[in-house]
Formats: sequence, C-alpha cells, structure tokens
Amino acid sequence: MIDRADYFAARLAYETDASDVHAALSSDDEPVIIDVRSEAAWAQGRVAGAVHMHYSEIAARAPREIPVGASVVVYCWSPGCNAGVKGALEFAKLGYEVREMIGGFEYWVREGYPVEDADGVHRRPVDPLTGIPRVRTHA
Repeated sequence: MIDRADYFAARLAYETDASDVHAALSSDDEPVIIDVRSEAAWAQGRVAGAVHMHYSEIAARAPREIPVGASVVVYCWSPGCNAGVKGALEFAKLGYEVREMIGGFEYWVREGYPVEDADGVHRRPVDPLTGIPRVRTHA
C-alpha cells in the first residue's frame, strides 16, 4: 500500500499550479512553459512567454528546441482538458523534467497573470473565486 505522504509528494513532483508557475518565472530556475493546445486556442491567448508546441509535435520538435535538462511546464486549456497530460507524457518519454500546470490556461487567466495575444501582453481581471485581487496603493 502506498503511503499517503509518498502519494502527495509524488503529485507535487509531477504537478504545479498557476501561482507556483508565476513565482517560478521570476526565479533563477525559470521553467520553459509549453502550451500544448491547438493553433486556434494559442491565438486566443496564452501564458506570456510560453512556447507553442502541440502535444503531437513534441517528440519531433522538443529535442531541437528545448535544451535537455531544462525544467518544463506544460499546460492545456482547463481542468477538463487532458492535452497537458499528453504533452507531459511526451516530454517525460524524452527524459525531460516536466510538470503539468493543473488548472491550465483557464486558471492562469482567472488568477490574473500575464496573458499574451496578438495585441501584446496584458492581464485580465482576477476572478475573486480563484485569485486574490491586487490591491492598489497610492504613493
């Protein structure tokens, strides 16, 4: 029988969330963020700075484009989408240290983190059900 602590430790080794990814993007150990969704979904908006690589292209493209040894985070649309799991599996088979961003792009947006699209980088309003609205202070 698996120990509960081992189970949850394993989940943290293979999964991350929008908040932790956002924090990691400001660290010395910045991960490569991979959007594994379709071209149409990518065009609607993506994590600012993400690389678009549909999960079906990872086996062919990743070895040429993503440094071996890079920390990789993949995401798809939402908790109801398993493309992130498909993408993570492809990276894992290639030997990358990969984690799936649970909640996907939906929760990235709902938490108010930077989104990129054809108009540039911007933030959408924070959904109070999933994120904490930023408080503006006056100088």
